[in-house]
Amino acid sequence: MSDSQPLIQIDHLVKKFGDQVVLNDISETINQGDVIVIIGASGGGKSTFLRSLNLLNKPTSGSVKFEGTDLTTLSEKDLDKVREKMGMVFQQFNLFPNMTVLDNIKLAPMKVKAANDEEATKKAKALLDQVGLDDKANEFPSSLSGGQMQRVAIARALAMEPDVMLFDEPTSALDPEMVGEVLKVMEDLAKSGMTMVIVTHEMGFARQVANEVWFMDQGVIAEKGKPEDIFSHPQEDRTKEFLSKVLAQ
Repeated sequence: MSDSQPLIQIDHLVKKFGDQVVLNDISETINQGDVIVIIGASGGGKSTFLRSLNLLNKPTSGSVKFEGTDLTTLSEKDLDKVREKMGMVFQQFNLFPNMTVLDNIKLAPMKVKAANDEEATKKAKALLDQVGLDDKANEFPSSLSGGQMQRVAIARALAMEPDVMLFDEPTSALDPEMVGEVLKVMEDLAKSGMTMVIVTHEMGFARQVANEVWFMDQGVIAEKGKPEDIFSHPQEDRTKEFLSKVLAQ
């Protein structure tokens, strides 16, 4: 991929569920190293948009290009190959309960990338250290807190060495005291230069970590800009109304 080419190029993206238009003609660009945080009220299309970037939600029309390849033209098999480069972290942790933390992280590199046990173990241990859980390698998910499980889920996504990380409200299922430990890992990832697209309700985090904030409302990106501009000087009435509600809480 050339440096001048966007990592992800979204053109005229439309997603309908029946007659309901959930994404309405979105065209945007995500470049290498971007940390895009998407905010907005529930039901505005944020998660649908994020899940369209790796075609977990198939667009009704329009295209999504990743590293120059139009994902909408690919077979499911070829799409799976591309998805290996797109790490995704969901609200729910989706860890295998019958596997240790270490084995959860090793599984995909060994199965998909044919990594041998020794290199997969070494990589998994390094990632556990990175997310602050090096002492939990041999534990099972049931013994972990929600915040710890989400950090394992992040490590598991990173084990595939993705070119972009997609986060779909990664802290929304957590108790408030566990949110900070997950956001800290994400903040460190952003500082390391990882390209990230994050749907979240954590406004302080968005202000601190994003290089661009996108406000979504009714299926469109109604306003976008640098965090200080969006949070301190929003231009659109819809943005002002949304922020006045969430920042007052």
